[in-house]
Amino acid sequence: MALGLLPIILGGVGAWILGALWYSPLLFSKAWQEGHGLTAEKLKTINPAIAYGLSLVCMIGMSFGLSFIIGAHSDAERTLTHGFFHGCMAGIWFAAMSVGINYLYQGKSLKVYLIDAVYQVLLLGVSGAIMAFMS
Repeated sequence: MALGLLPIILGGVGAWILGALWYSPLLFSKAWQEGHGLTAEKLKTINPAIAYGLSLVCMIGMSFGLSFIIGAHSDAERTLTHGFFHGCMAGIWFAAMSVGINYLYQGKSLKVYLIDAVYQVLLLGVSGAIMAFMS
């Protein structure tokens, strides 16, 4: 693999920061909570340290997987935009499609699908951009 551990970790951290903003009250937290039927009482049962910590681990894992796509390209090809493109393509064709399959069977709304699927696309785009830029 042509990428080091630091770009992979920072790609995951960048995705995690995007998620903190995406699902914050500034953007989509209320619509997301309503779309998933999450009440204030239910949210109180979730340990935020575990949820945030494990989500960061998962995002670093996603960055690791994406690093094989980014790392398959030459050094000259690895630019910010090239990494963003490949991350978004992985997000669209793998993550967003997988979320879509699950939401179809769960009867989720198009609105909540778009909130979650667009985030998946962007998180992989951000991760890919960071990793390509740093390598």
